[in-house]
Amino acid sequence: MTGAPASAAGGSGATPVPRGGKLGAAAVNQAGLWNIANILTMVRLLLVPGFVMLLLHDGGYDPVWRSFAWAAFAVAMITDVFDGHLARTYNLVTDFGKIADPIADKAIMGAALICLSSLGDLPWWITGVILFRELGITLMRFWVIRHSVIPASRGGKVKTLAQGIAVGMYVLALTGPLATLRFWVMMAAVVLTVVTGLDYVRQAVVLRRRGQAAERAAAMEAVAMAADVDMEGSAGGQCATDQVHGGAEGIVEPVVEPAAESLGEPIGEPIGEPVAERVAGGRGATEAER
Repeated sequence: MTGAPASAAGGSGATPVPRGGKLGAAAVNQAGLWNIANILTMVRLLLVPGFVMLLLHDGGYDPVWRSFAWAAFAVAMITDVFDGHLARTYNLVTDFGKIADPIADKAIMGAALICLSSLGDLPWWITGVILFRELGITLMRFWVIRHSVIPASRGGKVKTLAQGIAVGMYVLALTGPLATLRFWVMMAAVVLTVVTGLDYVRQAVVLRRRGQAAERAAAMEAVAMAADVDMEGSAGGQCATDQVHGGAEGIVEPVVEPAAESLGEPIGEPIGEPVAERVAGGRGATEAER
């Protein structure tokens, strides 16, 4: 014990952070807008217009410029992996990151698919299926966010990896067997996109039903508690009334006894005849004295 006041020991009496804790524990109160995870997300957003310009440069068929576009796309995919890992590991999750991260993911993937389809390298139906699934799942997450959060499944992560590899292969100017291989990789990505999308729909329906059931149970419990409080209040009022009545009776009952004592009668005996006799005796004594 040093006897030092809190202001001297800790500045404001706050509980000090243990020195031996992990970096994630120390970063709990330091997560702001400008953290490494959000910076990587913003870099990925800035890469989208650069990627489009590189891919469509010189008509979109120059192998050199398409290689540059592939490099930009690869950097965007890598930052997508790292920013989420850093945010979860070091507790750097922010409201900006929750909104900007999925937007950046959909923006880079959507831009690549639309550009490839406009160039004639990728069928439009593939672009439509993938974009419909991605946008639909994003809207569905907001649909159930008040009840719960749909976690990213292992299948969803595999789907994202397959999409990234397939789109990256289409961005490159591949020919021969590699061109055939990229088609089958894209087909696998489409299948994973549809299957995981249906699984997310199932999860969303289940979570929403559970959330609604929990809300109804909480509302019924609140009504029951309010009814119990009202009943307790009514019982307390009745007890108070009984106490008042009992007190009044206790005050009225002893009034007769002092009156009897003042006349010299024992408590609890009738006072009619003795009083009359005393009055008569008194009169007789007076007459005798006279």
